[in-house]
Amino acid sequence: MMRRTSVTVVLMLLGFMTTGTVFSAERPQRVKQGGAPGPAPATSVPAPTVLSIIPAQIEPGMRVMIYGSGFGERASVFLGSVEIPAKITDGRQAEFIVPAQMEAGLYALYVKRSDGSAGRVYNFTVLPLRPVLNLLSPDHINSCAQGREREVTAQGKNFTEHSQLFFDGAVIRSTLASSDALSFSVPQVAGGLHQVMVKNSSENASAPMALAIETKPEISQVTVGNEYVNYYELVIEGRNFQQNSSIYVDGMRVGGRGGQETLEQREKLIYVDCTRLIYQRHPYSPVNKDFRLQVVNQDGEGSQVVNVTAP
Repeated sequence: MMRRTSVTVVLMLLGFMTTGTVFSAERPQRVKQGGAPGPAPATSVPAPTVLSIIPAQIEPGMRVMIYGSGFGERASVFLGSVEIPAKITDGRQAEFIVPAQMEAGLYALYVKRSDGSAGRVYNFTVLPLRPVLNLLSPDHINSCAQGREREVTAQGKNFTEHSQLFFDGAVIRSTLASSDALSFSVPQVAGGLHQVMVKNSSENASAPMALAIETKPEISQVTVGNEYVNYYELVIEGRNFQQNSSIYVDGMRVGGRGGQETLEQREKLIYVDCTRLIYQRHPYSPVNKDFRLQVVNQDGEGSQVVNVTAP
C-alpha cells in the first residue's frame, strides 16, 4: 500500500513540473523600449519656386531673368509647349533667351527641373518685334522726280511681312527686301518735310524719320534751241520747275502767274515739264550779249542766277 502511494506522488510531481514548463513557454515576451530606429522615410525635394520674372513681357531674342529657389543644377523654362534651356546659377537664378521666331502672344511660363519637377505656372507676354528705323536712302528727293527716282529704301531691323510703312500717318504700299530693308515710292505730295514710320502692329512702331521733298528750282544748263525769223528759243534745263514758274532776265519778269510781257508782248515762257522750260526770246539785235537769268517758282523759291551769252 505504501509503495503505490509513493509512485503516485512522484507521478504527480512530474506532472506539475511538466505543466509549469508549458505555462512558462506561453508567457508573452516584453518588447524593449528605446531601441535603435529603423531607416528614415525618403523626403522629396521641393518643386522650383519663382519669386520674380524680369521683365514680365519682352520681345523675341531678348534675355529674361527668373529669381527663386529649388532650380537645381539643370532646368528648362517652358513657354507654353516650347522648352527653352536655361542657365542656372546657385539653384536660385534662371536665365534664358526668348527664341527669335517666337510669335507674339500670352504664354504659360514655368520652370521644370532636370528631375521632372515643375513649379507654378505664370503668365508671360511675348511682344511683337519693335521695328527700328535707322536710315532713309535717299532722305530727300526732288518734287518732280519720276519713276525710280521716287523710290526710297527704309533701312533698320525687325521688319517682317506684316510690317506697314506709314507716310505722314497714312499706310502706303511697301516691299520687304529683307528684315533690314523696306522699299517704297514717295507719293506725289507738296514739298517740305514728311514723316516716315514703320509699324509691326498698331501699338508697336519705330521712331519717325523725316523725308525732305525739295521744291527749289535749279538750272543745270541753258542752250540755244530753234531759231525763227524774229525770235529764237532758249532751252532752260534743270529740275523742280512748275507750270507757273517765271524767269527773270536782267530783272525783267517773263511768264508765270502775274508775269509781265515785253513792250510788244511777244516774249513767252513755255512750261514743258518740271525739268525743262522754253524761253521765246525776241532779240533787238543778232549780236550776242551777256545777260543774267533766274527761274522763280510761285512760292518765291528761286534758282541760282546764271550768266547767259546769246542774242
